[in-house]
Amino acid sequence: MASADSLTVPEAPAPTETGLPLPAPAGDLPAVPPTGPSTGLTAPMRERLAAAARDADASGAPDRPALALLRESGLLGLALPYEYGGTGADAHGLNSAVAQVAQVNASASIMLFQHYAVSRRILEHGSPALRRRLLPQLAHGDWLAASAWSETGAGANKKHLSTVARRTSDGAWVLNGAKSFTTSAGLADIYLVLAQTEEPAPDASPDTGYGSAGQTFFLVPADAPGLEPDTSLRLTGMRGSATGFVSVHDCRVPDTARLGPVGAAASIIAGVRDSGATLGAVSVGLAEAALELAHRHAERRGLLTQQALRHRLVDIAGEVEAARAVVERAGRRTAADPGIATLHSKLVASSAAERVINAVERLLGSAGYVASNEINRYGRDARAVALMGPTNDLCKELVSLTWNR
Repeated sequence: MASADSLTVPEAPAPTETGLPLPAPAGDLPAVPPTGPSTGLTAPMRERLAAAARDADASGAPDRPALALLRESGLLGLALPYEYGGTGADAHGLNSAVAQVAQVNASASIMLFQHYAVSRRILEHGSPALRRRLLPQLAHGDWLAASAWSETGAGANKKHLSTVARRTSDGAWVLNGAKSFTTSAGLADIYLVLAQTEEPAPDASPDTGYGSAGQTFFLVPADAPGLEPDTSLRLTGMRGSATGFVSVHDCRVPDTARLGPVGAAASIIAGVRDSGATLGAVSVGLAEAALELAHRHAERRGLLTQQALRHRLVDIAGEVEAARAVVERAGRRTAADPGIATLHSKLVASSAAERVINAVERLLGSAGYVASNEINRYGRDARAVALMGPTNDLCKELVSLTWNR
C-alpha cells in the first residue's frame, strides 16, 4: 500500500486508470498523519446542526446546510486510514460520532453513517487503483458517498432485484433499473449501486439472508450519464436525509467501477455486519436527546422535587444506558460473534429509543403535544431507524438463521 506522502489527489476529472471521472484536485495529501477531528462536536457545531435539523424537518427539503457542516468538520474522513487522508477511527469511534450527530440532527447522522459504510467497503474490497482514486476524495469531504441498494419489490432482504447490469463487448457494464429509499439522493457524489449481473448458479453459496448470488456492486458517480436522482419522496421522519429514488437508464460504467468480484455482493453484504458499525448508534443519539429534553423540562418546571418523577427519569436513563452499552460492545467487537452483536445492537437500541421517547412524551404532558416540541421529531426519526436496512424484522431473521447451521 502506498505511503501517505506519495499519494496525490488526481489532477483532472478525466477517466484514468480506474475509468471513473473525479473532481478537480484538492492538493497533496499530508505527509504525516493529520490530527483530525475528535469524535466530539463543538458547541457551535451542535447549535448549527440542530438549527438545520429544525428547518429541514419543517420544510422536508434535503438538509444541505448540515451536509456542508459535515464536509467542513472533517468528520467524513473518520472511517478511513491516514494514508488516504482520513483519521483512522475504529467502529467504536464511528458509532460515537454518529450518535453525537444524531443527538442534534438525526438526518445528518444517517447521511454520515452511509458515507462511512461505503467508504469502508471501498477500503476493504476496492482495487489498489480504485482506493487511490476515490478514498482521498471521500476522506477530505470533497465527495459524499451513498448506498443505492433498496428497490421496490425486492423486499428488505434484497432478494429479487430488478436492477440489472449487462457486460458490453468491450468489457464495460450498462446498468438499468430504479432504486428506492436511497439516503442522500441528489446530494451524494458517488453511489454504491447493487445490481443483478448473472443468474444464480445451482450450486450457489448458502443463503446469507441478505442479498443473493449473482449480484454485484458498482460505484457510479452522480454525474454519470443515465443516473437520475428523484427527491420527491416525502417521509414522516428523517425528513432532511434526502431519502429518495435513484434510477439508472443505460448508465455505462467501466469494469474498474465494479467493487469486488462479479456476483459476490452477497458475501460483501454479509461481512458488513462484522464491522461493528451500527445504526443503533443513531438510536442512541436520539434517546440521549430525549432524555436531555426531559431533564430540561423537569428543571424548568421545578419537578425534580417530586420523588415519583425523579424515579421515572432514572428508569428512562437506565434504558439509554443499556442501549449505549450494547452499541459500544458492537463497536469494540469484543463479542464471540461480532456480526450477531451488531445485529442485536440495532434491535436493542432502536427499540429502546422508541420506548424512551414515548416515556419522555408522557412525562412532558401537554407540552409534548405541541407540534413544535422536538420530542415529536425525535419520535418520527426513531421510528425510521427500525425501518432502515436491515430492518428490525430482517435483523431477527439474520440472527435466527444461524441457528439452523
